[in-house]
Amino acid sequence: MNVAGRTALSATLALALAACGGGGSSPPPTAGPSPSPAPPTTGACSVGNQIAFADDVLNDWYLFPDLLDNTVNQADFTTVQSFLDARVAPARAQSRDVGFTFATSIADENALINSGSSAGFGVRLSFDQINNRLFILEAFENAPGFAAGIDRGTQILAIGTSSANLQTVSSLLASGGPGAVVDALGPTEAGITRVLRFAQADGTVLERSIAKADFSLDPVSDRYGAVIIQDGGRNVGYLNLRTFIVGSAADELRGAFQLFAANNVDELIMDFRYNGGGLVSVAETLGDLMGRDQIGSLFSSTVLRPERADNNATRLFRSELNALKPEALVLIGTGSTASASELVTNAMLPYVASNRIALVGSDTSGKPVGQFAFDLDECDLRVRAVTFQTLNANNEGEYFTGLASVMPNTCRANDDFTRPLGDPNEASIATALDFLAGRSCTAISGVQRQIAQSAPAMEMMKPKAPTAAQYQVPGLF
Repeated sequence: MNVAGRTALSATLALALAACGGGGSSPPPTAGPSPSPAPPTTGACSVGNQIAFADDVLNDWYLFPDLLDNTVNQADFTTVQSFLDARVAPARAQSRDVGFTFATSIADENALINSGSSAGFGVRLSFDQINNRLFILEAFENAPGFAAGIDRGTQILAIGTSSANLQTVSSLLASGGPGAVVDALGPTEAGITRVLRFAQADGTVLERSIAKADFSLDPVSDRYGAVIIQDGGRNVGYLNLRTFIVGSAADELRGAFQLFAANNVDELIMDFRYNGGGLVSVAETLGDLMGRDQIGSLFSSTVLRPERADNNATRLFRSELNALKPEALVLIGTGSTASASELVTNAMLPYVASNRIALVGSDTSGKPVGQFAFDLDECDLRVRAVTFQTLNANNEGEYFTGLASVMPNTCRANDDFTRPLGDPNEASIATALDFLAGRSCTAISGVQRQIAQSAPAMEMMKPKAPTAAQYQVPGLF
């Protein structure tokens, strides 16, 4: 890229987009270089020019410059993503960048941030590799899947373009793995219709023709996003935040804390079991809502590579109406809990008594880093590159293997998707309540990142070429 291009790059960073986190426990499969790449086309948006732009981003801003592969040849690649994957491979090998640097659409991500815009059935899918089964972990209320009777605990049995050509999920998984299921579900576009045979949580089997549609991701569910759980005479606040990526999440969090304040909540369960992260600004708002007595204290520090240290920043707790001072705080997490979800928890560690804060479920993704957005506007190309690390007030932030390594208390628990989210009898929520009540639990040990400990082969479904929403919301289809 020429000097003018580099100037534009810096301006884009300075003017635009908030710092972001994303990604879940399992990044999209990476594509290697094509053995015989097609020559790039001419013009500003040729593949070659887009790759050159991405290369400049990494050279100028990447957090771990010593973990870039400088032997990679731009001419060997036909996509920006495959080039990025190759360049950051050394960082990935050290668990410093496990799918966190990626290329996406400016328009799609902006629509997601501004209005939660997405397209599909509006469900989170996970699959069981051992038993070849496909389950719904969550359904968004304003999307086609939920309207058709699909919700948490639903098992998808067969997929087809019509009732006449239904293929069982078990046969698809057995023959082609999760990729065969993704292909059977079709493109993530409004208007694509599939016939699904599914068993609801109560065992009722239905067959429905469902058209994918545009819908808005609601960050805090109206059903279970903010709930008061009465346990042993105490009011416990339960918060289920689906994603930090939608800008409106900040105001929805304020609404949740208004409920908590009205019910004198001082013990809080944050259920982020599928939350892959999103905007740091939303994470900071959540911190403010838990920092009633910490105004002016350090929430987090943002640290870039040494030659970019003039962009380092600190964020102090700010005043928020209805803010709480949690005497106890529990994070419900899984391997799909990442980025901003982990940032908030790590930032609160210095401010909650060590015997009153815990991770419940299984270990988290391990993403103490975040990305800036670098835009090549005329090509609708956004490169999300790992550019900074976040540290708490104790200068701690080395949880690359997951939060279990830094949390003073951990409690292993299943993700019981046979019960609704927000249900105090659901296994992870029940274990969180046990911790808050002072009852003992089994610690998380080793690498335990599965969605459900009772089904160790369960993994979030993910496409080879995820949309902007699928990057940020694990398992979304």
